[in-house]
Amino acid sequence: MPIVLAFNPGSNSLKFDIVDAQKGQSCAGNGKKLFTGAIDNIGKETTAELSRIAGSSPQQIVSKKIDCKDFVQATEAIYQLLADPAVKNSAPAIELNAIRVVHGGDDFTCAVRYDDQVRAKIERRQKLAPLHNANSLRIAEGAEKHAPGIPIAVAFDTAFHHTIPEYAWRYPLPRDLTDKHGIRKFGFHGISHRYMLERYAQLAKRPVGEVSAVTLHLESGSSAAAIQNGKSVDTSMGFTPLEGLMMGTRSGSIDPAILPFLMEEEKLSAADALNILEKKSGLLGVSGITLDTRILRKRSEPAAKQAIDIFAYKVRQWVGAYLAVLGKAEVVVFGGGIGENTPEVRNNVLEGLQGWGFAVDTVANGKITGGDARISDPSSSLAAWVIHSEEGMQIAHECVQAM
Repeated sequence: MPIVLAFNPGSNSLKFDIVDAQKGQSCAGNGKKLFTGAIDNIGKETTAELSRIAGSSPQQIVSKKIDCKDFVQATEAIYQLLADPAVKNSAPAIELNAIRVVHGGDDFTCAVRYDDQVRAKIERRQKLAPLHNANSLRIAEGAEKHAPGIPIAVAFDTAFHHTIPEYAWRYPLPRDLTDKHGIRKFGFHGISHRYMLERYAQLAKRPVGEVSAVTLHLESGSSAAAIQNGKSVDTSMGFTPLEGLMMGTRSGSIDPAILPFLMEEEKLSAADALNILEKKSGLLGVSGITLDTRILRKRSEPAAKQAIDIFAYKVRQWVGAYLAVLGKAEVVVFGGGIGENTPEVRNNVLEGLQGWGFAVDTVANGKITGGDARISDPSSSLAAWVIHSEEGMQIAHECVQAM
């Protein structure tokens, strides 16, 4: 089995997992996660953590502050952690570096081995995902520098959504403009949506190609996907990750005329107005407190409850839309930090689905704050599950199959 170091970059953090994966395995869930860690607050007061997976819970073995100014150094810091005497004797040798890339555009339909041509295509997409794509390239640079003998493969968040039909990905704008500038729905979080689909199929003992589902990746960045017979046919994020669901700090889909209205009324530049939609809206903007639902659900302010209510309502809107798109679905899957850890959100989303034959198991739903479990009543014809989305394992799985 190849031992894979899977890198999952954020805007200023780098999660990583060491995964024992096998070429030819049917899904990521067949692999085994051995270690997990993170480099947080890169470029500021950076911390590094590493834990060994033992049983059902990680056992922390390293936690310290480090000097780290960018993602090249963060990658080097991870290899230095693995060389630490406290780790080295129990950590297996890395045989493959696997890197998540947010935006592969329409160039990539699956994970690929990393080379100069692949790098150039990722660079061309940086305008649409400036922080994330650049960080992925810096990780590759750090891996080439610190571990030159270890091959690199990359997996793309956009790849899973390449099966979306043109009537779903084409925007109703002038064709000459959309074609000239490559404006279309790409969709994101595909690595997570694919993992939830395939993990559900594994747990429910269902062939992936026969599963029709609505999957929900709910955290600071949130998206929904409509999956028909194992293939994505629509997703809520679009040309950029701003479209779709209400999120932690992003507004999601709103009336587009609000943007020029704010620019005129508040004397804002286009960049300033877009910054409001991307970084000052969503759960944070509505509550005026935080984007963290773990905190909001404990606060007494009306705005805190309203923020969660609006978030859940927007999710339910998309679930209803995608059930209509699919015609017939067997399951709604919740994943991501909010989806896995906030029973109130799940309950509010599922409340309106009785017409699709859904019945919630209120006891199960109230107890689940992580892990993989069914939360619908056995009598329900539309199932609901919570799946712990293991993006690191999915990254490793896709990259191993690409080699």
